[in-house]
Amino acid sequence: MARALVLVVLVVVSVLLYTSRVAESAAANSGSTSFIKAKCSATRYPALCVQSLSVYASTIQNSPKQLAHTALTVSLAKAQSAKAFVSKLGKAKGMKARELEAVQDCLEEMNDSIDRLSRSVQELEEAGKSKGQDFLWHMSNVDTWVSAALTDENTCVDGFAGRALDGRVKASIRGWVVNVAQVTSNALALVNQFAAKN
Repeated sequence: MARALVLVVLVVVSVLLYTSRVAESAAANSGSTSFIKAKCSATRYPALCVQSLSVYASTIQNSPKQLAHTALTVSLAKAQSAKAFVSKLGKAKGMKARELEAVQDCLEEMNDSIDRLSRSVQELEEAGKSKGQDFLWHMSNVDTWVSAALTDENTCVDGFAGRALDGRVKASIRGWVVNVAQVTSNALALVNQFAAKN
């Protein structure tokens, strides 16, 4: 009987400790999510910003640097996914010559975008180790490369302008790349917020 009572007490204590830890974790994530929402409110696409970054709340916590870094990393991952999609689409049969040309141009633009976003992630890491003029120099590089990546993404979409290219290929690529451009625009805003606070 005493053994059973001790076992019940241990189970109850374990459940209470577990529940307490879950509640603490939820409270921490709630605070982090509020931080993300507040920072995202100053971006061009705030709902997309919150949606794409909230899943990383426990990593971001309340760090503007980590928020900027995560936003750049998300943008890079989305650009890589879009490039893979465009590349696969470029191998489809039955495409018009003009469509194929636009797809190939878009693929080149997405390669450039990925390269620039990769550099910006590395440069932001260097900025985090710097102070004063060195910090500003690194952040200027990040701003330049993210802006250039955004231009690359928009140039890809612009390559499908005109009615001659209307159709599923244009709609599919536009859907992917516009999403990347919006996420990149948000990342640029968050990078600039981080730079302005330091």
